[in-house]
Amino acid sequence: MARTHGSNVFKRRCLSKVGLKEASPPHGKESTTKRISRSVEDYLEAILVLSREKGHARVLEIARLLGVRPPSVTQMLRKLRDRGLVRYERYGKVELTEAGQALAARVAERHEILKAFLVALGLSEPLAELDACAMEHVLHEETVRAFKRLADFMLNAPDGLRCLRCLREGRYLCLQETP
Repeated sequence: MARTHGSNVFKRRCLSKVGLKEASPPHGKESTTKRISRSVEDYLEAILVLSREKGHARVLEIARLLGVRPPSVTQMLRKLRDRGLVRYERYGKVELTEAGQALAARVAERHEILKAFLVALGLSEPLAELDACAMEHVLHEETVRAFKRLADFMLNAPDGLRCLRCLREGRYLCLQETP
């Protein structure tokens, strides 16, 4: 069966096979908006990052950060404004609404968890950053929580724990003779 990009049928079928449901919206609230796309998540996260520095973002800053053209940003900002996720007036500041802030914070948190997990596995910061950007949009909430527990364990474990060295080095050190 061919899988189309925008289709949720394949995803629902896969989830039902393993007894899972789609991740619920943050704070157990039912979503009143359509499914949030990867692109929307990227824009919200970019606005959040830029807003942390000075309280708001601007079209050109968002365009630079995401590597897109300003007209594309303007078009997306109109959509986000219509969905109640940002406050935006042409040539003005861009600010997240409460709903936009909540979604952006959730995406940013997923990103940080996944990046920490990948760094704990021994990946370089730049590669962990790149891969976390891709993974944050597709993994189930339960999977992200499991990665968080594993990353916390790996990052806070004592230095001499051999099983972590085995994992990081890809060798079974415990099966080798101790010198």
